[in-house]
Amino acid sequence: MKIVFLDAYTNNPGDIDFGPLTLLGDIHIFERTTIDELADRVKDVEVLIVNKFAIGKSEIDLMPHLKYIIVAATGYNNISINDCQTAGIFVSNIRGYSTESVTQHVFALILALTNKVNYYDKEVKNGRWSRSPDFCFYDHSLPNLAGKTIGLIGWGDIAKSVAMVAKAFGMKIIIHSRTMDSDLTEGMTWVGREDLFENADIISLHCSLTEDTKEIINRTSLKLMKPTSFVINTGRGGLVNENDLFYAIDHGLIAGVGLDVMTHEPPHVTNPLMYHAKVVITPHIAWASQAARTKLLNSICDCIRSYELGKVLNQII
Repeated sequence: MKIVFLDAYTNNPGDIDFGPLTLLGDIHIFERTTIDELADRVKDVEVLIVNKFAIGKSEIDLMPHLKYIIVAATGYNNISINDCQTAGIFVSNIRGYSTESVTQHVFALILALTNKVNYYDKEVKNGRWSRSPDFCFYDHSLPNLAGKTIGLIGWGDIAKSVAMVAKAFGMKIIIHSRTMDSDLTEGMTWVGREDLFENADIISLHCSLTEDTKEIINRTSLKLMKPTSFVINTGRGGLVNENDLFYAIDHGLIAGVGLDVMTHEPPHVTNPLMYHAKVVITPHIAWASQAARTKLLNSICDCIRSYELGKVLNQII
């Protein structure tokens, strides 16, 4: 069985072991693949693994022996599901591997905005503390998370994990989602969308990108928010209207923004959000702890083993 991984670098830049994958067949692993390189690399492929490489009809036509696509991620918007279905190709994604990693990153962004660790580290290294007439210095109010309200849009595994950490910080938790969970613990409350925007001190996005949630962060919703509030997005870039978000942060409608995802990735150098002092941006790494990527690799291996036995795990189609 020929197995090809077209764009493996972002899953493994060299710090995890691809050994388990190499035992499963005639495996060919490429760090990156261009369109011009595709035809030669996928000759006779049966199982294709992709992270962000786009697969549509023209790509499928190059792979007459392709039976199975594994998306090395949870999101699969890079795969033309209709074209795969027409061609009789199974498609699976990988779920649940990054819950702890994303949760950790959500609070890394929150704490970067509240405690401004990067700012103070830079000031100390520039000698300011050594020159200080006092034993300490601080230029910003340092808010406690305890007693603050975090608003979670979406209520999947990651949102639930974020809620538990927020509870440990002593935060109040309000939730808005398509489906309501009647089994909430103390300190967690379901609210309407407008109520969430009006009452949250921090809004963290954990919903799927759908027509209903596309640009859920926009000028209208931002105007409802407190001027002291923060927006955190580790979900999908398309959940945010970036022009409206820049206007809001630049005009004081909100106090800060933490982003791990952007509408276009990599973002264009002219995107003004990347240079705003009240915006913290990381390069889509919330999912990418070493433990999460190891778990993802093991799940890919599980999918291939199961496919060989005639069962498709995490089947999309």
